[in-house]
Amino acid sequence: MGRWITKDGKRIYIRDKGTGVVVAATIGLAVAGGGVSVLGGAAGGGGAAEALAGNTAGDVVDSLPGRSLKTRRGEARESAKRGKADEAWSRLKLKELKRVARHEGDCLAAATDRVHDFLAKTPCTSLDRMLLAVGDGHGNAAVISVVRVGFRSAKQAAAFEKVEAVQGSGDVRPLEIAAVLGVAGVRMTGLHYQPRADGHGMVVAEADTATGHVGGDTLDALADVAAYLPVR
Repeated sequence: MGRWITKDGKRIYIRDKGTGVVVAATIGLAVAGGGVSVLGGAAGGGGAAEALAGNTAGDVVDSLPGRSLKTRRGEARESAKRGKADEAWSRLKLKELKRVARHEGDCLAAATDRVHDFLAKTPCTSLDRMLLAVGDGHGNAAVISVVRVGFRSAKQAAAFEKVEAVQGSGDVRPLEIAAVLGVAGVRMTGLHYQPRADGHGMVVAEADTATGHVGGDTLDALADVAAYLPVR
């Protein structure tokens, strides 16, 4: 089950899954003839390709050869729940290229508009933000942002999600991609958004193409998987 929301002028379908709120986006892959191929999407800039130069070695190991994307997604999600990121990405025939995580206590400095106003009245207890870059070893890569905002209660976290999901209400900004990962010319569009409640916190993970070509189904899969990764 799930629901549609409007975020930054775009209609986004949110699937309800367990406890927590996470938003993510991913590289687009499709399974065909026992392998995974990159599909569709827009190409990233040359600066991103240079920053992710290790993504052209052709050394990605496919741990689930011949499996459908649906199977890969489910297996990768379970690996992420166990904190095994490398295993999760290999389920999707990807590898992690870069990762930066920061634990902070000041949510207001990263918040905007009505989200900022909400946090001014209902202070968060923690802010954890992480950026990841994953690729297929052949030049196609995505950047994934995961943001977790902690509160004193699950009720406060749910109230925060209601404000954050409204179009034009603002956001808690992800880490700056260019400054943190050195990947220029990439921005989060919010087209692949997967929220997940996480105890007394809300996790928001989203991702977009860094370089090469992407497909929506795999972007959804990566969003789903990243939602369950520890933010560290």
